[in-house]
Amino acid sequence: MRIIQIIDSLEAGGAERMAVNYANALADEIDFSGLVVTRKEGLLLNQVNQKVSYLYLNKKSTIDLTALFKLRKFVMQNKVEVVHAHSTSVFLAFLLKLTCPSIKLVWHDHYGDSEFLSKRPSLGLKTTIPFFNGIIAVNKNLKVWAEQKLHFENVVYLPNFPSKEKEVSGYTVLKGMDGKRILSLANLRAQKNHFLLLEVAKRVKVSHPEWTFHLVGKDFGDEYSQQIKNLILEFKLENTVFLYGSKQDINNIMDQSTLAILTSQSEGLPVALLEYGWNSKPVVVTGVGEIPLLIQNGVNGFMVAAQEPALFYDAVVQLMESDSLQTNFGNALYQTIMEHYSKESVIKEYLYWLENSLK
Repeated sequence: MRIIQIIDSLEAGGAERMAVNYANALADEIDFSGLVVTRKEGLLLNQVNQKVSYLYLNKKSTIDLTALFKLRKFVMQNKVEVVHAHSTSVFLAFLLKLTCPSIKLVWHDHYGDSEFLSKRPSLGLKTTIPFFNGIIAVNKNLKVWAEQKLHFENVVYLPNFPSKEKEVSGYTVLKGMDGKRILSLANLRAQKNHFLLLEVAKRVKVSHPEWTFHLVGKDFGDEYSQQIKNLILEFKLENTVFLYGSKQDINNIMDQSTLAILTSQSEGLPVALLEYGWNSKPVVVTGVGEIPLLIQNGVNGFMVAAQEPALFYDAVVQLMESDSLQTNFGNALYQTIMEHYSKESVIKEYLYWLENSLK
């Protein structure tokens, strides 16, 4: 089988990580695995396996004919059979199909606001999706949405999976004290609800002033980002909460962290949580999206309702004050990831689905 992944950028986000993870994993499993980036390269370029055939389109507009025919040439030269379009690259894949009717199209829906699907626009998708052969949903809410809202039959739920990080140059040194650092691996987007994190940090500063919070993720320089920075100043958290932006050396950062948290108000299946588990980190998370399928509260982590700072704080304090709980949760979450969210199991199911549904 000959498959390419298409993604709009290689910034360090969940959909982008999964496009790279699929391309890398398939490089060892099929005849040809390619990765096409449409608009912007980024930190994840360093994580692309050398066995993956890579193309950057430098697409300038929604309908960029130069980029489209560059993609078509790449597809034809490499005899690509399946085009796996992630997130918003769905429209370019649709245009490619018009110029190259023999290819099979798959759309991978990574939509992060899956708690608010009733507000999701669907008109554009209803126009393009009939040209696709299958849809992959990263959580079960999205699968139901595609079946009911888009009236699409061939929809499969495949969980995200973590993948081993390649060694990269650069070494991030986290501030704060060893053994007392709390990591939040999340781009600065509203759905990640960093305001909840800051409310928790404000309480932790009073009760456990030696503990610090470390926010790793892309800063888009927008109003949401500025609100976070303003609240850090307003709450006098300059020595408690630290922002680092996007980083490549995630495993190194994990090694320096004691606890890991996600304060999201909406999620699919967050890649960050899978990476926490991959690194045996004890976690406190909100019970949104597919997280309740992964976290058993009190067994392999603490899970609390979204937007409940008091409950979240109580769970964080329990973990901070118990080394044994940290070890037990970290080990249990690692086992969960290995048993149910491994690269091998997901890729096996993915290839089986392609072979049986795209004939």
